[in-house]
Amino acid sequence: MAGAGPGPKALDGESMYAWRPAPEVPNRVIPPNEPDALADAPAGGDADEPRSAEALDVPVAPVSRGGATESSETGRGRGRLPILPIAIAVVALLAGGALFMSGYSMGRQLADEPGTPVSEDEAFRPFWDTYHTITDRYVGSELDRDALIQGAIRGMIESLDDPYSSYLSSEEYRQNLQGISGEFEGIGAEISTQATDGSQGCGTLGPDCRLVIISPLAGSPAEAAGLLAGDLVLAVDGVPLDGQTVDGARDMIRGPKGSVVTLTVSRGDGEPLPLRITRDVIQLQEVETEEYADGTVGYVRLNSFSDRSAEDLAAALRSHIEAGRRKLILDLRSNPGGYVTAARSVASQFVASGPVFWEETASGAQTPSEALPDGAATDESIEVICLVDGGSASASEIVAGALQDTGRATLVGQTTFGKGTVQQWQELTGEGGAFRLTVAKWLTPNKRWIHNVGLEPDVPVTIPDDITPGDDPTLDRALELFDASASRDAQSRIAA
Repeated sequence: MAGAGPGPKALDGESMYAWRPAPEVPNRVIPPNEPDALADAPAGGDADEPRSAEALDVPVAPVSRGGATESSETGRGRGRLPILPIAIAVVALLAGGALFMSGYSMGRQLADEPGTPVSEDEAFRPFWDTYHTITDRYVGSELDRDALIQGAIRGMIESLDDPYSSYLSSEEYRQNLQGISGEFEGIGAEISTQATDGSQGCGTLGPDCRLVIISPLAGSPAEAAGLLAGDLVLAVDGVPLDGQTVDGARDMIRGPKGSVVTLTVSRGDGEPLPLRITRDVIQLQEVETEEYADGTVGYVRLNSFSDRSAEDLAAALRSHIEAGRRKLILDLRSNPGGYVTAARSVASQFVASGPVFWEETASGAQTPSEALPDGAATDESIEVICLVDGGSASASEIVAGALQDTGRATLVGQTTFGKGTVQQWQELTGEGGAFRLTVAKWLTPNKRWIHNVGLEPDVPVTIPDDITPGDDPTLDRALELFDASASRDAQSRIAA
């Protein structure tokens, strides 16, 4: 995703590694967002090094010809409901949502000569016959050649039946890139999809695949209007979402500051409920930090994976350590992922050496992504607990998997989302738009592939259905493990 900087980047996945450009573009490997990660959030991507939510979804960077990769894929407030079966990479409704990664191997995108290779001429003959028949003989409405070509590209990507691979028109792609600053106009809610049977990966919304709210952002218009984690969105401004993709639903929900959108939501067994939400400018606060237990426990919450968030996290950790705190809590709950490079940087704050994850291409070749030097909390005398839940996806899972496999932290909470693939964005020439394609798997340091499975916490915590607002059983359990349960009130809160 990054431009002509220090090499291509990937989103986690998700996404949102420090993705290395390969001399040969690998074939697509078997199948984490945005989310949209936030119902109007910067798009980010999947994990890789490994931009939801689609996820979902997460900040995006512009695509360079050098190629970049992403891996997908933000929830805030403690005491939110756990979202169990979420489908599609968490999408960020906050800004652009779907841009999990950028790049991939742009080299494959441009052949020496445009057009159909001679070796594939026969296979493509039906395509060209159809195209020329339409352009020469169609007598309906005025023919839009750009729309015709983009429709053909979209059809190819959709035929893969991969919820993490998708096509965006040039206009949709430009809208997604608006999320690069971490600021956008929308309602501020994380969204994804959920199948009626609880399975993951449903792509087209309908009776068996619903748009689900993962979590409204703290202080967002969505939160103020009463939108809750677990709400199913049935319609936007009275228009049913059936037939829409997550990207399409995100675009319907987003809009200019001050405008009003009405979401029809299903909550539990009750009747559909209309919620009017006034859109606003959403600024994603990527890092939050607090103190607990009379200042003896440092708490850092990471809401997404961008280059900035990795740097801010490192600064927050150093601040806690310089203050003498030797017990740290890293909160990755409802974090849909982002840049893979950021995932590597974050994991390297705790892991001193060795691989923090592996990347496996379609050929089966595995490449380690080693820990970066000078991590803030690599001293093993510093105790670390990592909080996770069903909204922890892609890049979040890269970090959590690294901490678990290396024994650097205890995972506390609920089973994570389970996105173990890497996507890359490929920008097409002219007004062709761009597409995101699954190109690799990522594996934990012990070479576990957690796709569609997730990471099991070392210390599981069950969230009651009737949880009282403000209660946080997962955080309470972490403090108990630190023998710090007596002082759960935060001493201070700052944005790092």
